[in-house]
Formats: sequence, C-alpha cells, structure tokens
Amino acid sequence: MAFLFQKFQEAVKVLAKSPTFARDPRQFQFEADINRLFLYTSYNRLGNDAEESDVEQIIEMAGKASVADQQKQVQENVHTQIKAFCRFMDEILLPDVDKKNEAALDPPASSPAQHRSGLSLAVGKSGPLSRHPDIPETRPLKLAEVSQKIKDLMGYTLVVKPSEIPHEEAGRGLFLDGEAEVGSVIAMYPGVVYSPAYYRYIPGYPRVDAQNPYLITRYDGTVINAQPWGLGGEGREVWMGSSVRDADNRPPMQGKEEGSDKFWRLLSKPLPGALGGNLADVLERRNPLALAHFANHPAKDMEPNVMICPNDFPLTESDMRAYIPNIQFGGPEEVRMKRFGNFWFKLGSGGSDVPILKTIVLVATRALCNEELLLNYRLSNSKRRPAWYTPVDEEEDRRRWS
Repeated sequence: MAFLFQKFQEAVKVLAKSPTFARDPRQFQFEADINRLFLYTSYNRLGNDAEESDVEQIIEMAGKASVADQQKQVQENVHTQIKAFCRFMDEILLPDVDKKNEAALDPPASSPAQHRSGLSLAVGKSGPLSRHPDIPETRPLKLAEVSQKIKDLMGYTLVVKPSEIPHEEAGRGLFLDGEAEVGSVIAMYPGVVYSPAYYRYIPGYPRVDAQNPYLITRYDGTVINAQPWGLGGEGREVWMGSSVRDADNRPPMQGKEEGSDKFWRLLSKPLPGALGGNLADVLERRNPLALAHFANHPAKDMEPNVMICPNDFPLTESDMRAYIPNIQFGGPEEVRMKRFGNFWFKLGSGGSDVPILKTIVLVATRALCNEELLLNYRLSNSKRRPAWYTPVDEEEDRRRWS
C-alpha cells in the first residue's frame, strides 16, 4: 500500500498543475482541491485489497473526468464513511438497533471495500423529511465513553488538549487518538450554517471574526459558525445554537461606524418573511468527531495533514440526521445568490428536489497516528494576518481569496 500511495501523492502534485483546470484563480483552486479530494477519498475507498491497476485507473479518471463528476464521487465517498460512522453511533447509543439490517449495509471505509471500477456517481435517496422528530431514548453514556467506544469500532477518535505548536497563542489543539488511513473523514465542522443571504445575522456582523475564531467559509460562500457548539454536550437534544441571536435584537455597534461597515449595513436591509424558522433539530451532542473547529494551522516548517472537504448532506437521510452537528439558519429553503466582487446578491428562491445541509468535514491527506491535526487556514493575504500565521502556500492563499 505504501508504494501505491506514493503513486497517488505524485499524481496529486502533477494534476494540481493541469492546464484543464479553470483559468479563474478562485475556480482553479476549487477544482484543484476537488481533484485532490477525489484522489484521497477514492484511494481510501479501495481499501486494503487495492491493486496497482485500481490505483492507475483512479489516477487516469482524475485527469480525464469532469470536475462535476469528481465532485459527485467525492460526495459519495464521504457519505459512505459518514454513514458507517452513524451506524456505529446507533450501535453505541440506541438500545434497540436492528442488528438484522447490518449485513445489508455498506462496510465502513476503513475495512476492505467491495471491489468497484469506473466512476460511480452518487444518487439521492427519497424518504420522509422530519424537521422536528421526537427525541429517542438513548443509553446514558457520557461523551468520553462514547468517544472511547467509537475508537474501539473505527480505530480512532478525537481529543482536544493543549496544542504542540510552538506559539504562545496556539491554545488548544485537536488530536487524533488512534490510527486513520489517508482519505478518512477525520472530523466534522459543527455549528450554525449561514447562506450568503443571511450573512448579516451572523453574531457580530459585519466584523464577524473580531471575537470569533470559529468561523469557516466554503467556496460557495456558506459560512459555518462553530462557536455555539463548543465541545459538544452530554446528551441528545433539540439544539438551536446557543449564541444565535435575532437580528432585530442585535446590540448597537460600539464606537465609530466606519465607511465600509456603513456600506454593508445599507446593503443589508431585512428580507421579507420570518427568519430563523426551523432553527432547531434533534442533534446528538455526544458526537466525538464534531470538533473540527479546534484544528490549528501548522507552524513554520510543519505540513498540514488534513484538508477541508465540502459535504452536502441530504436531509432525506433522517436516520443519520442526529449525527450531523449542524443546523441551518433560516430553515431549509435554498436562497439563490450571485457573487459580484466581495458582495453577494439575492436572485430569488430555488433549490433541488433533495434538500441538503451544506457542511464541512476534514479529510486526512496522509496516514495518521496519535498526532495533532493541522489544517491549512488559507487566510486572505489582502488583510493583515496574525503573527502566528505562516502561509503553507502563498499562491494557494491568493487564489482562494481572489
């Protein structure tokens, strides 16, 4: 497997410079990231029985398949792993899990997978959508106990403890306890999900990051605020996001309002209709993987070992919903937005047949073993960056925020 992975790593470096990618810098970086995720997660899905011909076929696909097809395959690969994790959580927490169905389910990604060839595309599933189901009875286990049981079943769990990064502002870091293969879904980024239509309802707007280091943005403009989630909890509950505030009750801004803030505020008149509807779901707060927001940026001469992966979770998967540690601000309705420069404008309502929740997971970029997880933050080089930030790749930072 070491030899096969080396071939993958070489392919990642070569394909990232492929002339087939878009010329727009931001789109170029997005496509390069999807290409890497396609390679990493497909490699993981091959399992321990992978043959060199399988690896070569995936590398060939990565060079020829469209970005859209690769993106669909990444979604399927990630969903397969999350589905296995949810099955383990049911086994741990639900007293009446139907064991008879286990044989019919897909094996977890960490075990030998069924041999597949070709570019298999993800297919949405149909089923009733329940926004406020009853809270089922669960076993009275503490988060620490659930975490240990997940490690026993999956081979790894996560721990938050003082970071090993040599900087006084490093604070706490996120550590893998156990072993995980390249392409594994390592962590989930929890919290409240805001589409661009609802940016102004992020606490602290417009200077949302002034007092909140737990914000993250997808390429499509979706922002996730993990601050309300914290370290999780000790049960299953109807979670509403403890720090979410009604926009009409926001405290007045302190100090002098600068020109850019004023411009943003003028553009941000309240949308008609009730906002914040359906801002609650029954979530399992004892989720050992819902700690991605504690991953630190690597120090100088250190390399990241995980990367961001956008994950569109289909809300029709009601059996898995409790283990997806996110809620959507404004409810499930999709609001179409278009980006013009640094601003987003509403185009009207729309959406797919299958409602989704736009989330983020962290995927391992190499094999991991009992170590701190390091994520390239890719902070914008158009603003003053903190003293602790050392760019992993200055060009990638520039393209990401171009």
